[in-house]
Amino acid sequence: MPHTKKSQEMKPAKAFATLLVMFAITGTSYAQKGIRTYIENLKKDTLFSNAVVGIMVMDEKGREVASWNPDYPLLTASTMKTISTGLALKVLGPEYRYKTRIGYTGIVKDGVLKGDLYIVGGGDPTLGSKDTVAYPIDSIFGVWADAVKLAGINRIEGNIIGDDRFFANEIVPGGWAVSNLGPYYGSGTSGLSFMENLQEFTFKPGEKTGDHAEFVSVWPVVPGMKIINNIKTGIQSSRPSTSLRLTELDRVVKYSGSLPLGGEPVVLTGSCKFPALACAEEFRLFLMRRGVRSNPLVYDSESYKLEKEENINFIGETLSPPLASIANVTNRISNNFYAETLFKTLGKVITGSGSYDSSAVAVRRLLSSMGLPDRGFVQDDGSGLSRQNYVSARFFSNYFSKLKEKNDNFEVFFNSLPQPGGPGTLENVIKDATPEQKARLHAKSGSLSSVRCYAGYAEKRGGGMYYFAILTNNYQARTAQMQPKIEGFLKELVK
Repeated sequence: MPHTKKSQEMKPAKAFATLLVMFAITGTSYAQKGIRTYIENLKKDTLFSNAVVGIMVMDEKGREVASWNPDYPLLTASTMKTISTGLALKVLGPEYRYKTRIGYTGIVKDGVLKGDLYIVGGGDPTLGSKDTVAYPIDSIFGVWADAVKLAGINRIEGNIIGDDRFFANEIVPGGWAVSNLGPYYGSGTSGLSFMENLQEFTFKPGEKTGDHAEFVSVWPVVPGMKIINNIKTGIQSSRPSTSLRLTELDRVVKYSGSLPLGGEPVVLTGSCKFPALACAEEFRLFLMRRGVRSNPLVYDSESYKLEKEENINFIGETLSPPLASIANVTNRISNNFYAETLFKTLGKVITGSGSYDSSAVAVRRLLSSMGLPDRGFVQDDGSGLSRQNYVSARFFSNYFSKLKEKNDNFEVFFNSLPQPGGPGTLENVIKDATPEQKARLHAKSGSLSSVRCYAGYAEKRGGGMYYFAILTNNYQARTAQMQPKIEGFLKELVK
């Protein structure tokens, strides 16, 4: 049958379309070959000779593109946050908000509360936070104080209780090193958190070299806290150098180090392991400024026998920002405290208990429901600070793939991951890549001593997606030497 003119005209177009498809396939194959070649070169690199490396790259169809020890469970550092944020958004939804309630026990008579005032925490990690995502604490305290006034309370005969039982009474997991308890990044979480469970201590140098530095102030105040000041005044040309030691058990903080003679006062930020007490005390002082007198004593669940919730007369509440905003901060600036809260929230919602053990159980249940067996996955905390977290590169890749499937909230999670050149922990990663290449990488970084990791998504230039993880443990070279090699792998993903 002779060809018509129309069919003759379509033949070049069809041929061109076929050529484009072939070109795309060839381009993809070339890119994948580049990834595999780069990994083979890493295996020969002497910088990696004493390191343990796990790499997995999977495409959108679940096919393995390239790997190196993909099944080795390795330390994750902050890439663990992708588990906490991804599951929290999937299960709770981006509009989920934490609730903090105000109530009282006893009766109100002639303006006097003959009972206790309760601040009942619901796990809100933003309460008192200085992060831009958080609502100003004075505004929140103002709402609470208005509720107290509207209840007819002008004086409190009883106590002010920081009710933190929403989560189990454990601020940090057992896997955290003692050296991590004092710094700001080791604050841990609570059922009634406050100011990201941090305290700001202000010191100023003494009048001469060798003098003790002067302790000026602390905020927020924890009643009964003992501050041991071993900070000395150093020579004028010295640099400030301080360290904080504390435990969960005692209201004692110990500062050591030195401040240079003639220097300005310094504000040192450390962890607070009694946030419910700090919140109750600061609100007590706020009420006093509003004309509401009270007993000077405040308590938390550890120091006071709490009333059953059903016996508390609730008079007001405040809500946190939406979970989408909290997860975004968690991933972009790698906020350990927020991540721990999300992890414990999963335990609370799924099992009814906000302990670390129950939270780990909850995560395993959720992963199982997604078709992810826990082979190659051991979780000790929600942030990755613990050195008892072990995840394989294959598990991460499978997790990222499954998280994308049938998940209405995936885009929120995907967009929360840092990108090169953008705000967050990847700002200075693959600086020499093109803007178009940088825009195709969405990933979480993680670092501990001798640990450097990246995990997330890389969009292909011609469409499609890579799910990947590179976990580098136990390297003995300087991080400054290792980083360009690891970033070279990231660049191959977005070529």
